[in-house]
Amino acid sequence: MANNDMVSFQVPTFNKNNYDNWSIKIKALRNQEFVLSPWDISHYDDAFEKVSKAKSTKEAWEKLKISYKGADPVKKVRLETLRAKFEMLQMKEGEIISDYFSRVLMVTNQLKRNGKKLDDVKIMEKILRSLDSNFDHMVAIIEETKDLEAMTLKQLLGSLQAYEEKKRKKERIVEQLFKTRIDGAKEESSSSHNN
Repeated sequence: MANNDMVSFQVPTFNKNNYDNWSIKIKALRNQEFVLSPWDISHYDDAFEKVSKAKSTKEAWEKLKISYKGADPVKKVRLETLRAKFEMLQMKEGEIISDYFSRVLMVTNQLKRNGKKLDDVKIMEKILRSLDSNFDHMVAIIEETKDLEAMTLKQLLGSLQAYEEKKRKKERIVEQLFKTRIDGAKEESSSSHNN
């Protein structure tokens, strides 16, 4: 039986709203020795019309980039909008830390794809500034004892998740003790009424 080294893959779906993610996936596939170009989107009429007259792959990529990311003035507006979104990010009451991290990283990745240079320290500082007040104690500890320059986002997330889990565990214990006291008081009250 012959060994076939063919790899099956699905070409990422393209639409006018996902150019950034689509282009990253296509470029990754191209780096894996798959020969894909913007012309591989020929079954998407709108995109095909934009690249059909391009004389090279590079020119086709540029046409798609301008069409879906915009020319320089549009990029500047998009970047300003993303910067404002980044600055306004706040952890929602009751939101778990991993969900908040995901929201922050989604915006920072969009900023980076649009040309904004953000280092991990700036992202960590933003996260620490914008956490729910339940994390105030942990934020103070991290700011006093940790060097953010030497810390990674993953380490920060791990520290905050561990704190969050310990806090939840304490809250469950207190809740259970409170429930036990109420149940005990009810039993005591009903037994005194029966006597």
